[in-house]
Amino acid sequence: MGTETLRTLPGDDVRQILWRFSDRFDLQMLVQSARAVARGPVARLVASGARSTHEWTDDKAALLDAYDQSGLTATFLEPEDGGIVEGPKNLALAVVAYELAWVDAGAATSLLAGFLALTPIHERGTPEQREKYLKLAAPPLPGEDRETWRGAFCLTEPIPYVGVDTGMLNGKVRVEEWEDGSEPVLRVDKRGRFITGMAFANFVTLAVDSADERIKGSCMVTVEETDPGTWDRGVPARKMVHQLSSTRDPVFSLRVPASRIIGGYAVKDGVLVPHCDHGEIIGAVFRKSRATVAAMTAAKLLSAVEPVIRYHRNRFRGADGVESGTLRHDRGLQQRQDGVHRLLGVWAMGEASASLALSVARLYDEIEPLEKRKTAILAEKGIAGGMGEMRLFRGLQKQAIEWAELSTMSPEERDAARFQELSGDDLVQYALLDALGMVLCPAAKLWNTGNGTNAMREVVSLMGGYGITEDCPGFLGQKLVDAQLEATYEGPEAVQRRQLGITMANPFFLVQFDQWVGELKRIDAETPDAGAGTLATAMGMWRWTFDHLRRTRDPDGAKLFHGSRQGVTFPLADALCWLVASRQQILDVRELAARGHENPVVAEGLPGTLQFLSDLCHIQAARAAGEVGRICAGLVYGYHRHAAGDAAESCAVCEGLEGFQQLRNQVDCGLTGAQLAKDRAAQALSTVMIPEALDYPA
Repeated sequence: MGTETLRTLPGDDVRQILWRFSDRFDLQMLVQSARAVARGPVARLVASGARSTHEWTDDKAALLDAYDQSGLTATFLEPEDGGIVEGPKNLALAVVAYELAWVDAGAATSLLAGFLALTPIHERGTPEQREKYLKLAAPPLPGEDRETWRGAFCLTEPIPYVGVDTGMLNGKVRVEEWEDGSEPVLRVDKRGRFITGMAFANFVTLAVDSADERIKGSCMVTVEETDPGTWDRGVPARKMVHQLSSTRDPVFSLRVPASRIIGGYAVKDGVLVPHCDHGEIIGAVFRKSRATVAAMTAAKLLSAVEPVIRYHRNRFRGADGVESGTLRHDRGLQQRQDGVHRLLGVWAMGEASASLALSVARLYDEIEPLEKRKTAILAEKGIAGGMGEMRLFRGLQKQAIEWAELSTMSPEERDAARFQELSGDDLVQYALLDALGMVLCPAAKLWNTGNGTNAMREVVSLMGGYGITEDCPGFLGQKLVDAQLEATYEGPEAVQRRQLGITMANPFFLVQFDQWVGELKRIDAETPDAGAGTLATAMGMWRWTFDHLRRTRDPDGAKLFHGSRQGVTFPLADALCWLVASRQQILDVRELAARGHENPVVAEGLPGTLQFLSDLCHIQAARAAGEVGRICAGLVYGYHRHAAGDAAESCAVCEGLEGFQQLRNQVDCGLTGAQLAKDRAAQALSTVMIPEALDYPA
């Protein structure tokens, strides 16, 4: 018998194991609800040409009712507020976004923008604010005579380079009325730019800066459409993308009570002092929500696989002389390697993108309860954040390093009591997981949307001229342009790279990164076909480069690794993204290997599925290693002055770089087997069974 190969495209049973929700019935039902909406009402809207206008139409507005009726609107909410998911909801939001974006990301954005509006209130709002707005945002129960309240999040403004620097605010807040013994009344003036959901928003959470000596600093405020003053929804943005979401440039000039300041306020010496400035709230919002956007772009790549396969196989059917049963009839363009190999590159990147985005969502589901316990512990210690909190966590570095080292030992080797003690230390665990989140979340957003957009261009090219038509199966042309917008959501690439330039130097992150190298080497010893060894070597080279640049100066004596030297920190951030995405893809396939036999549907074809997904891991690991090698070599050698003359003089600049040269050689040698993996996967791809037709209209 031949080697088992992939029988069908990976289905829900496989995905649930890969992405760790095979034991979450609530999420499985949520996925089905989102899929029914996406491949029903959403797909019909796109197929009927609803994307041809940027205006918000009645047909588009009907999607909001579909979200309510399917339970999707309640995804973000707590059960006591009308929600349907217990506990943290980051993974729930990510899988909903994934399912909707599988068909159209604008439709996903229409839902998610409302959640974004609620997030400042959920994260930093007073109990009264949470009670009011979270309950109003839930769809009405049978017998309730009210409408669902929908929100918009207004941060950016019509200023130059909008969205790049969230610290720049033109929106202003002033005290308009403040009588003795009564609550102050504020005047909020704000002009928004590219604000999603404004066509139907009942309330807006917006960022403003003080324009009054009686108000200190910046804050976020909730305004409602019935507040006195100007509530101008603004003109629609003339988008070429995400046309199933409403995007406008609103204008507000409203009187609101001071109790609308998100998080509340205090009065000190006649000055109104918000408890939370706008930067703190935005940090709490964006620190985890980027993973949801990353999942949307990942869905685009994986949703493209089936339409491309079908197009390639059907390419010559119906032509004269192409008879059924011939290779040309049955495989079409898949007779040759080019199209198959290029599609494998897209598929491998899609798997890595989805693995990274959903792992970040799961990570923040772990962090949330720890963060609440951390806040309680700091309150008990009388630490109010700021420098006191920083000093406390600096003092935990030794314990964090110790835990990381113990975690890699076998149970027989490590001190079990000490490991259990550190594992139960909420502050140590929070410090470790938060450091990961502060790297992996912007990494997912940066890598998935940026490289995902490039990969979608490859997808469209694989469809030939069909790819840029409105009736292209899978709406692939629309997904290409949509991906470009997603790359700018919640901060464009430069914002993510700036954050990574800081957070990747966190000792709590680096100690875990170092453990990953050993982890991947152990995986490689057990399953050498997955590319784990290749990736481990590339990670070692990145770490060497990172340390080298931090201690090295350029020929003029200036530091190389510095926040303002983005020619160094930005490429290093890009290289790190390739590594973390490939690593998570490998870990997910390991999970499938460990648990796939528990599901009878998965177990039946498990060997072939594992072989194929492992080959995709190898393909992606080789691509990641190549990208990291290119970037690191450019940084290590590029800051030496070029030596003119013969080779001997040129080699003088390489003194002290022998370690890097050895690592670079190991990375190149580690690519062994990658092309064989691609050939194996290509054979599987050319024979895998696919459905007769897409399960949503063209």
